[in-house]
Amino acid sequence: MAVTTAPGTVSVRPPETEEAAARRDPREDEVVFDVAGAEVAYFGNVAVTGVNFTVHAHGITALIGPSGCGKSTLIRSFNRMNDLVPGAEVRGKILYHGQDLYADGVDPVEVRRRIGMVFQKPNPFPKSVYDNVAFGPRIQGRRKNLDDTVEAALTQAALWDEVKNKLKQSAYALSGGQQQRLCIARCLAVDPDVLLMDEPCSSLDPIATARIEDLMTDLKTDYTIVIVTHNMQQAARVSDMTAFMTAEIDEEGRRMGTLVEYDTTDKIFTNPSDTRTEGYITGRFG
Repeated sequence: MAVTTAPGTVSVRPPETEEAAARRDPREDEVVFDVAGAEVAYFGNVAVTGVNFTVHAHGITALIGPSGCGKSTLIRSFNRMNDLVPGAEVRGKILYHGQDLYADGVDPVEVRRRIGMVFQKPNPFPKSVYDNVAFGPRIQGRRKNLDDTVEAALTQAALWDEVKNKLKQSAYALSGGQQQRLCIARCLAVDPDVLLMDEPCSSLDPIATARIEDLMTDLKTDYTIVIVTHNMQQAARVSDMTAFMTAEIDEEGRRMGTLVEYDTTDKIFTNPSDTRTEGYITGRFG
């Protein structure tokens, strides 16, 4: 099947196969996040404004855009990580399965259990491989079948075969790519619903990056994944939906991140609706 490309647009996504073309529209799946008029400010200064889109179950949604457009700020609002930043305020609505994440009475700790996060740089605890993965279940008071829980999480993270004889060794003895998969396993051990990944491959070599990308593709069968990435090729390879963000300057010279366009990844990378998206995809800015 031919891929229609807007004039001047360079596609970084491989040609569609008949199987890929026939797959279901990811927007037909259950809505996990419904973001309406979301805005994030720090000490009253707006960093991200006017964000409206939905994230659907069992897919990978990529947030792309130039540095400083608020991608990381936005993704951290999905599990209330911004609560930990002095002066941060989230406005608008961010609904998770229909529940306002910022409503009175919502427990941010429970939010972060259900909506796990993997950060830009691997951040294992200064503990053994085993204790890193078992940390979350222990905090939850789970003591039975910990060995099975650890093995299952490491297996899901495609790391078990590499570390099954090193469980008592320090996590710092692992390679960078292994440490990042360990952090993913640590998230999976507490049975989350969503994985947020904030540039999870930016500090990794190409081989480790490929392992993480393959892992994301496998995990979306059971989890919903939202990823921030500066790597457009990565977004094109792994994601089902893509949100393009950029930064705009208001009349008073303040810089604010905004959502420009949100659509299926195929459309964003081959036939975007907004000229700003096309300019970023083709490398004319950003």
